[in-house]
Amino acid sequence: MKLYRKTKKVIIRPLELSDYEAWKSAQLAMMSPQNTWDLGTKDLTELTKTKYKKMLAGRAKFRKKDYFYDFGIFNLKRELVGTVSIMEVTRGISQTAYLGYRIFNNYWGRGYGKDAAKAMIDVGFKEIKLHRIEAGVEPHNKRSIRLAKSLGMRKEGLKKRALYLRGKWVDLLMFTLTTEDVGIKYNPKTPLLKPR
Repeated sequence: MKLYRKTKKVIIRPLELSDYEAWKSAQLAMMSPQNTWDLGTKDLTELTKTKYKKMLAGRAKFRKKDYFYDFGIFNLKRELVGTVSIMEVTRGISQTAYLGYRIFNNYWGRGYGKDAAKAMIDVGFKEIKLHRIEAGVEPHNKRSIRLAKSLGMRKEGLKKRALYLRGKWVDLLMFTLTTEDVGIKYNPKTPLLKPR
């Protein structure tokens, strides 16, 4: 499985131990949260090499279980500018997962999000062998809605009280792509009801 993509603007791949300094620098360089969905930087106590190693081990375990694929987004200067993920992979009869993306606030507006999400969709369909990729976006998150639309994702409707965030249940607008939308013939290689 090729868990790596390079575009005109970014490289996406799983973080490695050698990325620790880039990861720490990226966390420290962010501005305070700029909107409801921006997490801002982490506390300095969360940026130790020990905690970074633990995070990497957890991500590797999730990839091995075919459940969660979280990649770093690097610009062509090799600066870590965000993360992109395929998460909550569901096999069985749906072969579906969610797309997630986060660009660190000091890199907003440079097209990194679109390039990274497009590359991750390619990984999702071609490497992870999904049939359907969904993005759930809160209705007032205009930037994320624009991004989903720019990726060619179709709006499928409102999912009421879909996630528990910031102390309450929030609705999500659902955007979707399937292999047919991007010209890939989908042929499941594994039994549709294969247990995990």
